Amino acid sequence: ERNLAKLEEDAEENLLMLCEEKERLQEKLCKLKHELQLEEHEQALEDALDKQMELLTPLVPVCEKFKEQYKTFATSLDATRHELPVKNIHIEGDALTYLDKLQKHLTVTQELLADIVPACAEENAEACTDLKEFKKVLEELDKELQRGYTKVQNLSFEVSKEVSLHNQRICEENHGLDTVKHWYFR
Repeated sequence: ERNLAKLEEDAEENLLMLCEEKERLQEKLCKLKHELQLEEHEQALEDALDKQMELLTPLVPVCEKFKEQYKTFATSLDATRHELPVKNIHIEGDALTYLDKLQKHLTVTQELLADIVPACAEENAEACTDLKEFKKVLEELDKELQRGYTKVQNLSFEVSKEVSLHNQRICEENHGLDTVKHWYFR
């Protein structure tokens, strides 16, 4: 009987150690899965950023040219601002000459915008498509993560249930069924 009791104690200790090892391995698995998902997410973000850089790089020279022309226009407007009355615009010199110059600047601005807008529209459409695909992938990853979390919770519940049933069986074997019922239901 002593040997049997000793064997039961050893078996129980081994079972507890196995349960602890299983828990530790499950935690490690969850941690590794989380790290993998983070790396995949970071890689997807880097890819999206690279695509954006590819799309936007050709626009830099056009934007710089527009910026310089806009600065010129803003400087000329700012230079005349101090001469502008509250209700009327004061134009030094001939009004028709001023309007002709203004028309030239507006034409240049309109041409620049006409050059930029179609290219931007196509690139924005591509970027929009890429972003929609990226959003879909993120939603799928989120669903997979939620399913995995649910599976882990269910597995944890099942392990707890099995451990509880095992402990109940051991108590029933050691103390008899009536004692265990009294102990569990008091």
